[in-house]
Amino acid sequence: MIDKNFIQKCQAFIEPNRFRLDEPMKLHTTFKIGGPADCLIFPASMEETEKVLALVSEYKLPLTILGNGSNVLVQDKGIRGVVVKFARPMAKIRHEGTRIIAGAGALLKDVSEAAAQSNLTGLEFACGIPGSIGGAIFMNAGAYDGEMKNVADTVRTVDREGKIHTYSRDELDLGYRHSRFQDNGEAIVEVELLLQPGDREAIRAKMEDFTERRESKQPLEMPSAGSTFKRPKGYFAGTLIQETGLKGLQVGGAQVSTKHAGFVVNATGTATAADVRGLIHEVQQRVYKKHGVMLHPEVRIIGEA
Repeated sequence: MIDKNFIQKCQAFIEPNRFRLDEPMKLHTTFKIGGPADCLIFPASMEETEKVLALVSEYKLPLTILGNGSNVLVQDKGIRGVVVKFARPMAKIRHEGTRIIAGAGALLKDVSEAAAQSNLTGLEFACGIPGSIGGAIFMNAGAYDGEMKNVADTVRTVDREGKIHTYSRDELDLGYRHSRFQDNGEAIVEVELLLQPGDREAIRAKMEDFTERRESKQPLEMPSAGSTFKRPKGYFAGTLIQETGLKGLQVGGAQVSTKHAGFVVNATGTATAADVRGLIHEVQQRVYKKHGVMLHPEVRIIGEA
């Protein structure tokens, strides 16, 4: 239950369409799965984020930070407390020389496009990743020949008390699907990327190649959270799952994609989080039995089951 005073104080500076109570999270995740958030807020600036997080701290409410909702599975009973989601209101992108500065809610494909328009190279790998720039830093997203670690230069955050912090490249602790922000709980609000001057045609050709490869191999036509499992050392998760004969395996409405075994998809559009968790567990058990390799989810599982 959200304190009425908290609601009133937030509504004093957050527009009504950016402040929602009992909001179904299936409307805000790429999996199209998830129960209601007690309170969902879309900040439009760093200042609003400061105020919201300070109030969350003051009222001692649970806090969940989300980007595009593309790498998460929200459980069926939803999320207690406050969800702060960085989306379109925090999606401004600008460039200064070889730098691209983007609000946390800017989609990676849009940031990649802005870089290409400015003849800047280094972000082509991100053109098809279905996440926000904030989420990409949080997870150190990567694909093909690149990862955020190679291009991130400065990150600005707001901590749980509403204070702003600025981190340089060396302080981000970016590793395989990891950043310092998974440990300190701060909300990423702005990202500064350092790129290189490049040839526009070469940049475009690379982006088109990556897009074609992604579209031909991945089940983009079905709701999912992207790659379901982390890459085990020395293996590829999708290959292990395929070799175990699990393509098409289904639990409820959740299915191991018949197009790419590394993806669990919401095949019916009505899958529950329990279906997905059940399927993940079944895949883990069968792959371990056949190959002796334990797969670990890349997708973040949040909320109440």
